[in-house]
Amino acid sequence: MSAHAIELAGESVLLLAQKALYWPRQRTLAVADIHFGKAASFRAQGIPVPRGTTTQNLQALDALLAAHAVQRIVFLGDFLHAKAAHARATLQAMQAWRARHAELELLLVRGNHDRHAGDPASSLRIGVVDEPYSIGPFAFCHHPDTAAPGYVLAGHVHPVFVLRSAWEHLRLPCFLQGAARMILPSFGAFTGGHVVTPLPGERIFLTADDLVFPIES
Repeated sequence: MSAHAIELAGESVLLLAQKALYWPRQRTLAVADIHFGKAASFRAQGIPVPRGTTTQNLQALDALLAAHAVQRIVFLGDFLHAKAAHARATLQAMQAWRARHAELELLLVRGNHDRHAGDPASSLRIGVVDEPYSIGPFAFCHHPDTAAPGYVLAGHVHPVFVLRSAWEHLRLPCFLQGAARMILPSFGAFTGGHVVTPLPGERIFLTADDLVFPIES
């Protein structure tokens, strides 16, 4: 799996092509906006969308756990999309995954969707906290503009960047790095994206297939 090593707040971290951040010293994986149950929520409203997104999300987590020595996953908000995410099939799939990774510490920093959906089922054994949540020099948040005592790692925005050529353009998920915060791309298999333009002093790291690479301004 491709990764791009950078330093944040004095710590070495890896930006992963699979749209997550890995902090090796703490064996911690940060994942933003996985939105479990989003497709089920749409189907509950009569909107025909593909099935299988929960399985895709869990398989993507499995791939990261196989590639990195992870002891803790911090979900940066929007773990569940809506109340319909508590559907039996969705919950059963997540419970089976949790049973396979019983030793993992799971922590959710509540996002705006989590407040409407409710906390995950207790059987998933996920610690739930409000933002900001500090570990070392980092403040784990959902909203990027949260006032926090450390370097902010956040989601919420679902950032994408548009690469342009003379005749075509391509939207790709990205990490947006600033002096005091980094916004992670949305991890979920069924989530949209918001086009971002870096401000002076900010950097973009694009993810494409198994690659992650910086865009120099």
